[in-house]
Amino acid sequence: MRRRVAAAVGFAALLFLLVQLGALALVPTFYESGYQTVEDPTDPANSLVYIGAILVATALMLAAFKFDLDWIVRGFVVLATVSLAWYVFSVLLPPLAAVGASIGLAALLVVHPEWYVIDAAGVVMGAGAAGLFGISFGLLPAILLLAVLAVYDAISVYGTEHMLDLAAGVMDLKLPVVLVVPTTLSYSLRDATAEALAQSEDDEEVDGDGGDADAGNTEDDTDDDDVRDAFFVGLGDAVIPTVLVASAAFFVPASAAPSLGVPGLPALNLPALTAMIGTFAGLFTLLWMVLKGRPHAGLPLLNGGAIGGYLVGALASGIPLLSALGF
Repeated sequence: MRRRVAAAVGFAALLFLLVQLGALALVPTFYESGYQTVEDPTDPANSLVYIGAILVATALMLAAFKFDLDWIVRGFVVLATVSLAWYVFSVLLPPLAAVGASIGLAALLVVHPEWYVIDAAGVVMGAGAAGLFGISFGLLPAILLLAVLAVYDAISVYGTEHMLDLAAGVMDLKLPVVLVVPTTLSYSLRDATAEALAQSEDDEEVDGDGGDADAGNTEDDTDDDDVRDAFFVGLGDAVIPTVLVASAAFFVPASAAPSLGVPGLPALNLPALTAMIGTFAGLFTLLWMVLKGRPHAGLPLLNGGAIGGYLVGALASGIPLLSALGF
């Protein structure tokens, strides 16, 4: 059992790493393709607008689940999958192939929503979203975004607990609002029983990104040979801290923190690298807490680790604190 859990933790870390490396690889290409979504990426108001959109989206999703309008949420997620996948594939493939790959990925999610399909789609979506926000949120807006969402996540999980209600709805969708981490190769999300899903809903939370389940732990009471266990990490838990990783790679001047020269990752510099390390410190702490059997808000640890790691790298590069914070 310990080996299974260790392997699952390693797989969760791999998914996070793929999202981060994907975002870093996409950052320069996204910028060259004109995908920066705001006119002034240094304006802190960009973060406030995005946070406001999260609150509205959360309220709408809760209302949809309350009135049995799950199909609206499902349709929105599928469209978001097509959109984000297109951004990624458009810089890798010819136009028609990019459109076909995006639609094909969304169709596969609908007809065969197995855990590995959801994870593959989640990595593509996560890398795309983090890359887009990374070139659109300067250092101050990115840090502000992470800080506010960490506080909101903690309040919504430990205080109002409304994100627990949202998690109960999103888990049934079997779409890449979560990354699925099985603890056994025999696990099948498609074959999960209603009882198993009900148990998972009790053990999950939704993070502050407007609909993603935080790290949770589910486990059957069956014999070990029949166990179909998995835990779930919200896609937003991977995306939000990676926004700062991508922002540090893009907005920290090369004169202050030059590229580390990693093949395929020309934007990677020391502050971005230490932000990655900080994120993983938060992730391993989060999973250690979750595997004790109690769900926790993910963003306080993950975002806190990313911000702390980034500042360590920025200061080590000789960047003054106020400049590192984007002032």
